[in-house]
Order: sequence, then C-alpha cells, then structure tokens
Amino acid sequence: MEIRHATSPVGIKQNTTEQLRNEFLIESLFVDGEINMVYSHYDRVIVGGAIPTSQALTLDAGDALKTDYFLERREIGIVNIGPKGKVVVDGEEFELNKRDCLYVGLGKKEVTFHSVEPTTPARFYLVSATAHKEYPTKVLPIADAEPTKLGSDSESNNRTIYKYIHDGGLQSCQLMMGMTLLEPNNMWNTMPAHVHDRRMEVYLYFDMDEESRVFHFMGERSETRHLVVKNEDAIISPPWSIHSGVGTKNYTFIWAMAGENYTFKDMDFVKMEDLK
Repeated sequence: MEIRHATSPVGIKQNTTEQLRNEFLIESLFVDGEINMVYSHYDRVIVGGAIPTSQALTLDAGDALKTDYFLERREIGIVNIGPKGKVVVDGEEFELNKRDCLYVGLGKKEVTFHSVEPTTPARFYLVSATAHKEYPTKVLPIADAEPTKLGSDSESNNRTIYKYIHDGGLQSCQLMMGMTLLEPNNMWNTMPAHVHDRRMEVYLYFDMDEESRVFHFMGERSETRHLVVKNEDAIISPPWSIHSGVGTKNYTFIWAMAGENYTFKDMDFVKMEDLK
C-alpha cells in the first residue's frame, strides 16, 4: 500500500508537472493477479484496484492500517468495471456485472475477489473510508441505481449520473460513491467547477481507448493546474481543489467522496470569471 500525504494549496503553486502527478495522480492500480492500493491522508481514504485471475485475491490490512483485518475500522465501496466477477464477504457471495456496486460495512473480516472467467477477469475498483457504525452489505446493480440527467449537447456535457452509495441508496457512515457516463461526442464532466471544503473526492477515469486522454483540472480557483490522465488512472482531489475535466472523446468516471458532510448540496460553485 502506497502512502500519500496531504498537501497545502500554497505548496503546490511551485510544483512541476512531475511533482503534481506524484502527489495526486494514481497510475497502475489494475494489474492482473494483484490488489494495489493507495492510502491518502485526505480523510484517510484508500483507493485500490483488484484483478483476480486464476486465484482469488484477499483484501488484507497489511502493515499500514495497524489493525487485525481491513474493515476493522473501515467501510468500502466496490465497483466492477470489467467482466462479471464475484466478491465473497464472510462466506456470503455477491455477483457483480460491469458497473454494479457493492457496499461492505464495518466489521466484516474476510473479503475475497473472484473472476467468473479467469481469462477475461473482473476489474474491481475499491474506495474505502473510516467508519463508526456497521451498515448492511448490499449490491446495487447499475440498472437499479438512481439516475440523474445533466448537461446538454450544446455544452458538450450531456451525461447521466448514477448514485450508488448515498443517503437515498446504499447506506454508509461517510463514503459516497457513484458513476457518471458521458454520451457520445460529449467531453466535459462538469463546468463551471465547484469545490467542497468539507469533503475530499477521488475520480477514476475509464472506458477510454488507448489513445484517448482526459485533461483533469485541479487547484485553487485562482491558481488552476491540470493533469493529463489515461484510461484507468485515478485522481485524488483535495477539499480545496476544483475538479473538472475534458476528454479527447467521451469517457466514464467513478466519483467517491468522504469527509464531514453527507449531502450533495454541500458544494461551493465557482464562477467562470473567477477561474484563472
């Protein structure tokens, strides 16, 4: 598990592109036969990827968490972004098709990841936050997730937001998670941008071809920066940072948030004239 420390917005003003990428960009999460994770000191969020092939993969606390098992003091959201797979939680099996979400609550001791067909393995994306109470472990297929249509073709941001883990869906302590699908020929995920100083956010960009890229904009509203993102890269978005992006083609992304407030209304919108 890689450790990423929190960074002051003052500090990044002098950062090079390489330094920004080292701080906020997560690459190589998805490797066949492995679980890879990054621990961020922003709200203690853990981001991970798991691709089980011929053998199951077990979620392990390792040395970093200083607990007996991974979910001893945590909850986790899991979205399959690949072919069909299964997650077994304390002996109970949950099947996930592509874009289905599983929430696993505090206190579950054993979580294992399996592919239905090892030659075309599942690709599990994981986001975990600290928890204080156990909520039920449940699957929410994308077909049953709450959809919200936003944007328009004229603004190049015609998109559908599917909410998985939130107050009106899968219940959690603080983790919120969902997916946004952009329609063909639409490239902006949101603009004007916003911040929410009480919550951090993580983006995973996927469903992109090899040549496609997303330009992810971050930083303070008056000191914006950008990161060039390829397929299955993730971005750590600090609470003080805007988070907006535009792609060379349409794409899909998973957003996940953790922090103080548990509501979608907790956003401070940024006027276009304030962006620099």
